[in-house]
Amino acid sequence: MFRLIPVLGLVLGLAACANGQRDLEKQADPLGDFKLGHAAVVAPNIVKGPVSREASPEEWIDEVDAAIEERFRRYDGEKFYHLGISIEGYVLAQPGVPLVFSPKSALIVRVTVWDDATQTKLNAEPEQITALESFSAETVVGSGVTQSKAEQMRNLSVNVALQIEKWMRRKQREEGWFGGPEANATASAPAMAPAPEAGAEDPAEADDAPADAAS
Repeated sequence: MFRLIPVLGLVLGLAACANGQRDLEKQADPLGDFKLGHAAVVAPNIVKGPVSREASPEEWIDEVDAAIEERFRRYDGEKFYHLGISIEGYVLAQPGVPLVFSPKSALIVRVTVWDDATQTKLNAEPEQITALESFSAETVVGSGVTQSKAEQMRNLSVNVALQIEKWMRRKQREEGWFGGPEANATASAPAMAPAPEAGAEDPAEADDAPADAAS
């Protein structure tokens, strides 16, 4: 846990992240035989970074779970895979921080992918992924000044979902996950994700996922 604190401190000066929400508006490329089974999102040891607003583990779990469902339910492959996601740490830039520090919001998670058919992990060790806030006219002066906490959390959650997908696609190319790149040719193109509805129930029940999915 303590090793995350210096990492969270470093994100204050990093560049902005790709825009996960804008990416959802584009037609997505097939992801082999991937079909999302369950997404288990947990936050047992979450660390709040320096000069950050406060957000509860429950708030983060809700936001990240919604973003994962929104992104990965688009894919309708022939095999089920489960995602285990542990939220490790965050920074939510707050108002009142001098602009000279270029405060940035960030979210750090660890991810494990499970093959439902074999009940085995595709990655033996969880992959650590960091997402930063997207660049926009609002975030030039720091999202803590121009965005609410809820807006910051939504921004980071959709961005971390995008970074998870990019990592999974890289593993598909390099290690043959989801049937390998050749499986993309026979997979149907996924639809664009619909806009999330307020208060909508999650399609999957995380309780049915492997108990140690995020470890």
